[in-house]
Amino acid sequence: MFGLEYDTSKTGLNAVLRGWQLTAMEVVWGSPDGAKSRVVHEKVNRMLDGETISRASVINFLEAMREREVLSGEEATGKGGYHWVYYPKLDEVGFRKYVVEKMIKSLMENFPEATREAIRSLRG
Repeated sequence: MFGLEYDTSKTGLNAVLRGWQLTAMEVVWGSPDGAKSRVVHEKVNRMLDGETISRASVINFLEAMREREVLSGEEATGKGGYHWVYYPKLDEVGFRKYVVEKMIKSLMENFPEATREAIRSLRG
């Protein structure tokens, strides 16, 4: 779930994240002291124009980013029981590097010669 896919028709992080996913990451990046999943969900939905994203979708995305070690997190107790608090493990610059490394690794595994040739031609 939430594999990295690169959409060449888009630019920046919008090429690998949906708008709401990028917003969720921006919320966590802007919360060095941690962001509760509920808060991330609320902020994401406030920033969407008439569209809503389920809390489960936001939590699943945050968990996927935690499993990829883009985010870190810890379970905490609070009103209503247990919840997760997410912390930025990689900042935005680190995440961009992560995306590039994953893509190049995949290209090298699937198209090694073509990838090497393309890199050489880009170097000029």
